[in-house]
Amino acid sequence: MRILVSACLLGVGCRYDGRSKAHPAVLALAGRHELVPICPEQLGGLPTPRAPSERRDDRVVMKTGDDVTNAFRRGAEEALRLCRLLGCEAAVLKERSPSCGKERVYDGTFTGSLTEGWGVTAELLARNGIPVYGESELAMLLENE
Repeated sequence: MRILVSACLLGVGCRYDGRSKAHPAVLALAGRHELVPICPEQLGGLPTPRAPSERRDDRVVMKTGDDVTNAFRRGAEEALRLCRLLGCEAAVLKERSPSCGKERVYDGTFTGSLTEGWGVTAELLARNGIPVYGESELAMLLENE
């Protein structure tokens, strides 16, 4: 199976702080599947490192107050384009991220509080029929192989 994967989960230092969030179970997928790493924020033109961002309703705002919604949308569109072009059957994305979060994201107050909602990329992929999994849901993905 070809799977779109948040690059930070594979150890790429592309997060807002220039770090990664390598996840052993995601790394183990590489032995069984073809992984396509992406960072929607970078695809949307944002630098690394960058100020942290959170979802605020339908917007994405940096801790500095800058509205980066358009960059996040651009990155989501590019992620969907790659997913289609390369025939990815699913996506494994970083939970709670304003781009990649599924069902729960940080609430825009920059206090570590979560709220119901989706990251911009995760939402676009799901609306286009791509099954989206968070890193804690790998067992569900592997059951559906």
